[in-house]
Amino acid sequence: MTVKASVSISEAQAAFARRLVEEGRYASLSAVVQRGLELLRAGTEAREAELGLMRALLAERGEGGFTGLGAGRATTEVAIAAKRRAHGL
Repeated sequence: MTVKASVSISEAQAAFARRLVEEGRYASLSAVVQRGLELLRAGTEAREAELGLMRALLAERGEGGFTGLGAGRATTEVAIAAKRRAHGL
């Protein structure tokens, strides 16, 4: 289902969107805006997932014994990489 909405964009944004349509990369200005919103949504969800993971890791670490900086960093990097893969990033 689609919803009609009126939005204001800058002249530079409008020119950029029109250029994308003229180049055939998008069918319409609406398609450009929709793609932009999808990218924003996906990025926001990925950041929220990473933040949730970090909070869970901090809570887990707070309940357990001390982990050295190197081991903790390695574990965190592995967990973040797994979440990014899960979100296609």
